[in-house]
Amino acid sequence: MSWYTWLEQGRDINVSNQVLTAVARVLRLSPDETAYVVALAAPAEGSEDPTPEAAPEHLQHLVDALPFPAFIVAADWAIVGWNDGYAELYPPIAALAPEDRNLIWLVYTDPRLRSMLPDWERDSRSFLAEFRTESGVRLSSDRHRALVARLREASADFRAQWAEHAIERFTSRTRVFVLPDGERRFEHHRLVPSDAAGLHVVAYVPIG
Repeated sequence: MSWYTWLEQGRDINVSNQVLTAVARVLRLSPDETAYVVALAAPAEGSEDPTPEAAPEHLQHLVDALPFPAFIVAADWAIVGWNDGYAELYPPIAALAPEDRNLIWLVYTDPRLRSMLPDWERDSRSFLAEFRTESGVRLSSDRHRALVARLREASADFRAQWAEHAIERFTSRTRVFVLPDGERRFEHHRLVPSDAAGLHVVAYVPIG
């Protein structure tokens, strides 16, 4: 599917929305997949915004005030801020090298995080489909290309799942983590600050 790959690479292939919609219909793409392909053909300005090295002070204050695990991710899923609740849930976070402090990288390379997910195959595919959907034309940026290349080299699982080209929008849902003291259940939510649209605040609200 060369045209699909070219779109993700940010190439100008001069395809109208009508043509893309017709192709999507022939290929029986889902509504999410169709919206993704159309968005790739008309990337928004600012898709190359730099990733901050740390969360803005006001967002860090926000997650610090939350009484449950929360963290802040950039467009390439670099984790740029977190609170004590998240550090308790995932203790290695503070000691990681900055280049490894990336959620999609950890999903595929950290055995500890893998052991926390009761159904790693399902969860990793869901994470990767969401990452691809949100990245869109940013996949052509230097930072995203470097991350994908590094993951392809480090993880056979990533290579296989990346080739599936799965697309999935984020939806709030129940998450279960397996911890040394047993399972813990959370509602997984994500918020986009109106004054920092390139960042997401991810919150795990305890349930049960």
